[in-house]
Amino acid sequence: QVQLVESGGGLVQAGGSLRLSCAASGSRFSINAMGWYRQAPGKQRELVAIITSGGSTNYADSVKGRFTISRDVAENTLYLQMNSLKPEDTAVYYCKAERLRIDFWGQGTQVTVSS
Repeated sequence: QVQLVESGGGLVQAGGSLRLSCAASGSRFSINAMGWYRQAPGKQRELVAIITSGGSTNYADSVKGRFTISRDVAENTLYLQMNSLKPEDTAVYYCKAERLRIDFWGQGTQVTVSS
């Protein structure tokens, strides 16, 4: 089992920045890819960014150039630096870890961007 705890969400004005963190505990060995997803009210959960154990990254087109995903392997912590935030970025942001082909999710953290 892998436990994931997100933090860093909050209320920010458009154009502002936030940094999300996701701390992994439990069976942290053999964690492969980790990623950030988000779900806005009335919408499906969508991929924001992922990073593999080798450091390769992939981003949703809507956040490219504004968001940066990173991973501290030693500390088992995942980050998402979000700059130039827009109202449409408002959502609950979830951390996901894949270990031995099983997905584990955090409880989510709310990000609200006001116009």
